[in-house]
Amino acid sequence: MSTAVVQFKQPAKSPMQQSDYPTAGSIEEKVIALLRTIYDPELPVNIYDLGLIYDIQINDRHADVVMTLTSPNCPVAGSMPAQVECAIKALDEIDDVCVELSWDPPWNSDKLSDEVKLTLGLL
Repeated sequence: MSTAVVQFKQPAKSPMQQSDYPTAGSIEEKVIALLRTIYDPELPVNIYDLGLIYDIQINDRHADVVMTLTSPNCPVAGSMPAQVECAIKALDEIDDVCVELSWDPPWNSDKLSDEVKLTLGLL
């Protein structure tokens, strides 16, 4: 009988607890703050500053988010939109969230924030 040792990598950031959710600012600012806690699994960059969020619309207690991924073959294509939806739904001001995954326009490195470009050595 043999045994194997399995090590799990610690996530870059631990999941937010309810007490960590933003409480100040507009609802859109709170949504953006939450999106900045969700990281791309292959890059050490959050999805907002990576340029994966194309649009955020908030009407009454409903949020519509249009997002993309770095590639249609991205390993989290099935789970990332649901993760975004769950994070935003946790806000007290939001009752319903619709996350649309769009490939038009396709993501490219031009969508990176200047801060991310500096971090990745692209500026």
